[in-house]
Amino acid sequence: MKYKRVLLKLSGEALMGDQQYGIDPDRLMSYAEAVKEAAETGVQIAVVIGGGNIFRGLQGASQGMDRVKGDYMGMLATVINSMALQSSLESIGVKAALLSGVLIDRVAESMSGPKAIQLLNEGNVVIIGGGTGNPFFTTDTAAALRAVEIQADVLLKGTRVDGIYTADPEKDPQAVKYETLSFDEAYTKQLKVMDLTAFTLCSENKLPILVFDMNKAGNLQAVLRGEVIGTIVKE
Repeated sequence: MKYKRVLLKLSGEALMGDQQYGIDPDRLMSYAEAVKEAAETGVQIAVVIGGGNIFRGLQGASQGMDRVKGDYMGMLATVINSMALQSSLESIGVKAALLSGVLIDRVAESMSGPKAIQLLNEGNVVIIGGGTGNPFFTTDTAAALRAVEIQADVLLKGTRVDGIYTADPEKDPQAVKYETLSFDEAYTKQLKVMDLTAFTLCSENKLPILVFDMNKAGNLQAVLRGEVIGTIVKE
């Protein structure tokens, strides 16, 4: 395998499947099975998952809700998704530990880099919920932060699109996919890889970002083998 330790970022919206909100059990299990197959190769995997299928802080703020309270609600939504993924992984025989940026001691241990690394070294898939534990930060930023903390080789951003394009491929049929980009190129071209805080954190720590289609069977394994799938952003 090309990578020894990775952080996989999944979107909360992807868990909806074809539903309007919530968690699609089939989509959840397909992700769990993909993570299981990857973990069985010996790669250490940490997962950060968003909460947009349940609640978004910015959306709440746009409707008059206090931004800080809305962001904490979003963090709790990520914990719900993380618990669901942990349960699914355990149901198919995978050791899965849950850590959280928000202290919820009956549900998850508090997140720390050394604790996460210890759990990874003990053979666990480590799921990290609760965002950064602070308002005003996205789960993209949380994923970048956690990836740096656990000394991951790469941040894998699993999406419903098979990479980064010159324009939104769902809106522009003429959009062209990039195979590789430098951080400077992605910034100069204003390509929306991740939000700027997350992007800057990865750039400053020389942490590659690989964007790929998580919904295609076998893609996660292929990425870990180093096959040319998706788009990689690196120094």
